[in-house]
Amino acid sequence: MGVSVDQRRAAVAVLRAAAAAGDLCVGKAVHARVIRAARFDVVQYNNLIALYVKCGRLGLARQVFDAMPSRNPVSGNLLMSGYASSGRHRDALALLRVADFGLNEYVLSSAVAAAAHVRSYDMGRQCHGYAIKAGLEEHPYVCNAVLHMYCQCAYMDEAVKVFENVSSFDVFAFNSMINGFLDRGQMDGSTSIVRNMVRKVRQWDHVSYVAVLGHCASTKGLVLGSQVHTQALKRRLELNVYVGSALVDMYGKCDCPHDANCVFEVLPEKNIVSWTAVMTAYTQNELFEDALQLFLDMEMEGFRPNEFTYAVALNSCAGLASLKIGNALGACTMKTGHWGLLPVGNALMNMYSKSGSVEDARRVFLSMPCRDVVSWNSIITGYAHHGRAREAMEAFHDMLFAEEVPSYVTFIGVLSACAQLGLVDEGFYYLNTMMKEVGVKPGKEHYTCMVGLLCRVGRLDEAERFIESNCIGTDVVAWRSLLSSCQVYRNYGLGHRVAEQIFQLKPKDVGTYVLLSNMYAKANRWDGVVKVRRLMRELGVRKEPGVSWIQVGSEVHVFTSEDKKHPYMEQITIKLQELIDEIKVIGYVPNIAVALHDVEDEQKEEHLMYHSEKLALAFGLIRTPKGETIRIMKNIRICDDCHVAIKLISLATGRRIVVRDTVRFHCIEDGVCSCDDYW
Repeated sequence: MGVSVDQRRAAVAVLRAAAAAGDLCVGKAVHARVIRAARFDVVQYNNLIALYVKCGRLGLARQVFDAMPSRNPVSGNLLMSGYASSGRHRDALALLRVADFGLNEYVLSSAVAAAAHVRSYDMGRQCHGYAIKAGLEEHPYVCNAVLHMYCQCAYMDEAVKVFENVSSFDVFAFNSMINGFLDRGQMDGSTSIVRNMVRKVRQWDHVSYVAVLGHCASTKGLVLGSQVHTQALKRRLELNVYVGSALVDMYGKCDCPHDANCVFEVLPEKNIVSWTAVMTAYTQNELFEDALQLFLDMEMEGFRPNEFTYAVALNSCAGLASLKIGNALGACTMKTGHWGLLPVGNALMNMYSKSGSVEDARRVFLSMPCRDVVSWNSIITGYAHHGRAREAMEAFHDMLFAEEVPSYVTFIGVLSACAQLGLVDEGFYYLNTMMKEVGVKPGKEHYTCMVGLLCRVGRLDEAERFIESNCIGTDVVAWRSLLSSCQVYRNYGLGHRVAEQIFQLKPKDVGTYVLLSNMYAKANRWDGVVKVRRLMRELGVRKEPGVSWIQVGSEVHVFTSEDKKHPYMEQITIKLQELIDEIKVIGYVPNIAVALHDVEDEQKEEHLMYHSEKLALAFGLIRTPKGETIRIMKNIRICDDCHVAIKLISLATGRRIVVRDTVRFHCIEDGVCSCDDYW
């Protein structure tokens, strides 16, 4: 006995209602009746597939699909959409092998979207070709899906062709193009699309605001970012957590951390992304204490940090060189199960390296379950900054053996290591041959490393020619490296020539002028010292007071040169005098030339004794257990006198002393520094 049309319609209506309600039992009952009716109806079977997909029973949906004697495009699209919504994009693509259900615009757009998710350029291109043959290439769904697929698969040239050959696009297409260019770091491309979007698209969705703000963040386009913020305010979209987080990120990367915080504060609903974004804004602008305070506030609000939040907090500890807080955060990541994740491992390595504990960084590196180029860069540059050039080179060779492609940053660490070891031929091989082979274009940092390498082996004239021939004559860092070497090798004639080059550049950093003054003082060229001071006055450059800090227990103690207000100052003075008397016996002679004061030599010697790093060291010797490593951070370059004195103090006291200044780490033990007296 047949089933009437009304009965079939009723069955379809019940199936649709069951799917809407997620009522699997009712749906299965109807399924049983459909089977007993022994009459195939593609509409009923399609609704059965829709029911099982809605209820999350993809296995049953596939059984219904496979049992169908014939199918239509709706059949395929329903099951493909179900696979896609469950993240089973490869299963969705596998349905194309059946291909007996017809490929309309909806099926094609679902298939191309699945190809985009799994970055399958070949499958996506085949679907695009089919769409062209079927005359569907200009259908909005298909166009947008194809465009998004090419962007996701990093084929931006193909995406541009599609974008330019279609008469009209909706906002989704513009969003895809902007994000595609940003993901590839192609700022010119994203700039062109943003300008086009501003002119042609009147109604943006929240994804558009996020994409354009991402462009502003990457290009530091504060003016456009502020204008976009104004438009978001008019539409009340700044209260959207995604748009709000993008605004926070944009202001942070445009060096406006307080504006970022203002946006964050007005968000009615905050999530871990927005908390992490505002922490990142503070960290990027070196407001490390504020970032860590936000981390505590976030936990008080009941938000659980993810791996990216921990990474930002650990990088803030790196900025402060706060080993104790970093260790505590590392312990937290172990308890919460985040320790083995890549962003956390990389941030832990960075924290340990910048806190003067490269051995701990190495321990983290060796225990990481997976590594990326950032991991390798961290260990290579960490070794290089700590004067452990041989370990840096070994790590680089291990990186090549692991088939990890070196990056721009990798070669900075490698060339720094070559400079420390005096490996001139190897350095030029990496610069001129290997970097070209891996597609890394040398930048001024690499050239400056090569200047340091030539200086290290005493080839100062060649270093001068290298600067002039590689278009880095306007780079103060390169000239400053050569000037420092002129002092080391007492080549004051070349030093005077280099100084004239630096005077023409009129740098604003005080460290360069201190180096110039020292060079002239050592050469007894007091007219040069006067010239330096005069130029500093003309440019409004003031000598930054030396500040050093040391963490003892849970407290950070800050010392300023000649500042005698510390509560332990009396004990520090006594200890310092004892240390100076002790190291004078083993060869210490105060280097009064670096004092740069128009006073008697005795007063200059007293001034040297109260340099901030010496005060911090004396305090550390008083307050830390015997044998414990003393770690000191300094805001400017350590002077020659303090460097010599601290080496001798390490010998006299048997302590390992680590000093981090603005140039490098000085790991000093038994009277020997990791920099080999060259920095």
